[in-house]
Amino acid sequence: MTRFEDVIERDGRLVYTNVGDSMRPLIRQDRDILIIEKPHGRLKKYDVPLYKRDSGQYVLHRVLKVRENDYVICGDNRYCKEYGITDRHIIGVLTAVVRDGKEIPITDWRYRLYVHLWCDLFPLRAFILKAKHFPKWLKRKLKR
Repeated sequence: MTRFEDVIERDGRLVYTNVGDSMRPLIRQDRDILIIEKPHGRLKKYDVPLYKRDSGQYVLHRVLKVRENDYVICGDNRYCKEYGITDRHIIGVLTAVVRDGKEIPITDWRYRLYVHLWCDLFPLRAFILKAKHFPKWLKRKLKR
């Protein structure tokens, strides 16, 4: 089985569809095509790295904060932040999304507007996501 990092090293980029909903609404599972390229230097706030956790799990989430030695990262459809992801974990970075046959580069003004609205309002987004999941959580607790 070919690893993502091997493809990026060999071809300079990885083109694939994702599994999971952690980057919704930006990325739709099994529908959108992602273009991931090798990063050049440290990542910046709002970059979307493909990284490999120490467990071996591949993850594609967004950088919310760049710290001296690591990054604070979170999926667009998540509210729990992940800490301790360092440059050694980073395999590549999202450069474009292909939606319905049309390539949307991360430099596109619509993409940038989405990123700022979605990320700059993180506390509001987290509240909405928590409220959305509260009934399911409560139901599980009551079944115990």
